[in-house]
Amino acid sequence: MKIQLFPKIIFVFIFSVFLVSCDKSEDGIPTDLEVENFVWRGLNAFYLWQNDIPDLSDLRFSNQNQLNAYLEGYSSPESLFENLLNRPTDRFSWIVDDYVALENSFEGINLSTGMEFGLKLYRDNSTNVYGYVRYVIPTSDADIKGVTRGVIFNTVNGTQLTESNYSSLLFSSTTLLEIGLADYNNGIPTANGTTISLTKELVTEYPVAISKVLNEGGKKIGYLMYNQFSSSFDGELNAAFGTFKSQLVDELIIDLRYNGGGSVRTATYLGGMITGLFNGEIYSKEVWNSKVQAASTDPTRFLNYFTDEINNTDVNGNIILQEPINNLDLPTVYFIVSGSTASASELVINALRPYIDVKLVGTKTVGKQVGSVTLYDSESFTKEGADFNTSHTYAMQPIVLKISNKDDQDEIDGFTPGITLPGIELAEDYGDLGELGELSDPLLSATVNYITTGAKGIFKTNSQEYSEIFNSKLATPTSNNMYVDFKK
Repeated sequence: MKIQLFPKIIFVFIFSVFLVSCDKSEDGIPTDLEVENFVWRGLNAFYLWQNDIPDLSDLRFSNQNQLNAYLEGYSSPESLFENLLNRPTDRFSWIVDDYVALENSFEGINLSTGMEFGLKLYRDNSTNVYGYVRYVIPTSDADIKGVTRGVIFNTVNGTQLTESNYSSLLFSSTTLLEIGLADYNNGIPTANGTTISLTKELVTEYPVAISKVLNEGGKKIGYLMYNQFSSSFDGELNAAFGTFKSQLVDELIIDLRYNGGGSVRTATYLGGMITGLFNGEIYSKEVWNSKVQAASTDPTRFLNYFTDEINNTDVNGNIILQEPINNLDLPTVYFIVSGSTASASELVINALRPYIDVKLVGTKTVGKQVGSVTLYDSESFTKEGADFNTSHTYAMQPIVLKISNKDDQDEIDGFTPGITLPGIELAEDYGDLGELGELSDPLLSATVNYITTGAKGIFKTNSQEYSEIFNSKLATPTSNNMYVDFKK
């Protein structure tokens, strides 16, 4: 197959690359294979492991007819996509059939009751499952109906949750569900007869969930609960740091326990907000597939740098937000983390550790040191590209890069507090979660004590206590995602 190079695409704030695509002049693409052809072209051009997948080789097909015959062997775009991935190494690439829902999710908009929760197996070794509410999005249906952090539920629509049915009961297209509440009972919940009827609707979650200053032990401690790296809310994030700066905080706690990631650009901005001492120095390094890297003549285009300014633009280069970063110049930062802390959250931890003291409180993070990009069906793989195909709404989010800090470090097995970095390994107590942002929250209390006394304390940690089988964030289109964007 002939390969053509298109030099007009730029990844936002990162680098220019020449795109590869199939020459369609020899043969046509049947209408019923348009999506499959898009899947193959996109993965052939950008997939991180393109060289390792024989069916993605540039030499695999000599013309479009041969590719068409291959694509006809798959029952759906999803089955083709899955077959072309480097499983099990690649745990995070995915395809969607509704890019509108994906785009909304990037902006914190999802179909939800507003109840964010984790799911766990009963402690009696049965297959029964219960949910615990992590937090509730303000003004959502769950908020209106009185659902609060710490609520335990074990049935949906009158049916006991189990390993085999929780997905269909909680995450189907059904918009109405009734949860049955239960008492924790040391991890073997017992129904208490209370039910709450909830409705799923489009809910916007503002990622800056809590921002406050705690006066403890003679110190001013900034506390930020941040739940998604969404570039749509970079201004709100910067404003929170403006408040911290004006109140002269001595220490900083960033709570990422429920943050599965998001924008690499926003993660870079957050690093600059925490410490403004390293403007212009390397924040992180990226590795793309050999074709993308060979197409660039400037190796610095694969580097991200600390910056002192937010400069966000739309796909046409128009400025959306441009303002100085409110930085704190802190030598130490404390992160609260968990088994739901992933991708861009881990990037911030990793990128900062060569420069300042990074300390962790919580449990081991996911270990996602790879990032993706949204690919659409057009010549340039952007929605604004020539010949954008409006006959379907498929988009892909394949892994396209590995990312490390300036010293080439990464943690593919995740960060463990007290082992990978200094800190305290401490799980949440599902029977007594406390209130987020208050010292009744055991994780925040332990972090504040760590800051004010230097003491780690003695805590009961049990792997059973923090092993979850799923959580509501994983059911959203963005899931545990770290992404970069295309721009003309």
